[in-house]
Amino acid sequence: MPRALVIVLDSVGIGGAEDARLYGDEGADTVGHIAEACTEGRGDRAGLRKGPLHLPHLSALGLGLAAEASTGRMHPHLAPQGPVKGAWGYGVETSKGKDTPSGHWEIAGVPVDFDWGYFPNTEPSFPKELTDAIVAKGGIPGILGNKHASGTEIIDELGAEHLRTGKPICYTSVDSVLQIAAHEENFGLDRLYELCVVVRKLCDPYRIGRVIARPFVGTPETGFKRTGNRKDFATLPPSDTILDTLTKAGRTVVTVGKIGDIFAHRNTGEEIKPHGNDACLTAAIDALKYAPDGGFLFANLVDFDSEFGHRRDIPGYAAALEAFDRRIPEIEGVLQAGDLVVITADHGNDPSWKGTDHTREHTPILCFGPGVKAGPIGRRESFADIGATVLTHLGVSHLGKGEPWI
Repeated sequence: MPRALVIVLDSVGIGGAEDARLYGDEGADTVGHIAEACTEGRGDRAGLRKGPLHLPHLSALGLGLAAEASTGRMHPHLAPQGPVKGAWGYGVETSKGKDTPSGHWEIAGVPVDFDWGYFPNTEPSFPKELTDAIVAKGGIPGILGNKHASGTEIIDELGAEHLRTGKPICYTSVDSVLQIAAHEENFGLDRLYELCVVVRKLCDPYRIGRVIARPFVGTPETGFKRTGNRKDFATLPPSDTILDTLTKAGRTVVTVGKIGDIFAHRNTGEEIKPHGNDACLTAAIDALKYAPDGGFLFANLVDFDSEFGHRRDIPGYAAALEAFDRRIPEIEGVLQAGDLVVITADHGNDPSWKGTDHTREHTPILCFGPGVKAGPIGRRESFADIGATVLTHLGVSHLGKGEPWI
């Protein structure tokens, strides 16, 4: 019986979304602009990387061809240098918004057909009744921030005051999110998580997609640094995803990285949550070695987005892409007859773009494994085609959104 692995390269978009102008993202192209920057020397950083973007394995799977199909432009350093080894195409997001839950839920067969709630880019951003409830029900002396902000910048700005007052730092962005930053040792990690549980319930009437715990450490003298103990508290998907379908069919499900958080831990099987892209990929590869017939693994590699996209770090993003590319042979090395691997993304986050937020883009769909026929799978009119294809490949009835390409 076949197995399947879906790897979400968080924010690795390939440009071209027709509705990008509605989000202020017309012209954004995460991979294309990184490739251009590397060719021009803007992707160089001493001790990290230098020169043109080097992604030979992804290119051989059809990344450059998928990007060309999406944007009409082929970057020479993304072109395959030999026969294409994978089935390739690109996905069009039909969900409203450009946030993590929207992209992942659609990949898993549940496009978002409702409007998320958002907090305005004003100071304060949060309604007074919500702020009052957070303070009262969270048992805290007040909050700091209460505005749109970069997560790293706001802890630099308010970290010292947080330590002095005990007030957590609450902020948002253009995404449907309320983030809470607090000192992991001084405020307490468990206390931060407990506060987020309270705030999650308070945010439900506002249709906010995620409440995110953002712990950090450090001092005003040494500086503050976020830790790897981030935790997302998402609202539940509105209907069954492929995770629910496979669990009900008795299949083994393993989720790696923040997948469990994104799906509110509903039928997310064995959850493995290491810190960082490399550790998450290692966990996924190890899990695949021992996954039983008919099993499904779903992994998210968040560093592309959180460490490099939001921070508009072109060299860091390029280096992370190259690091992933180097490990593709490891994935290929543990595949068994009948296995299917899909590499994709949930949205874009162009590090050359204005601001610090996600960008509305098409996403690559690169499919490979023993027996997978190489060649184009075309434009997929919904990310849900990925979930439909996984179910079809695993021999489980597909009753939801999306059209399989196999």
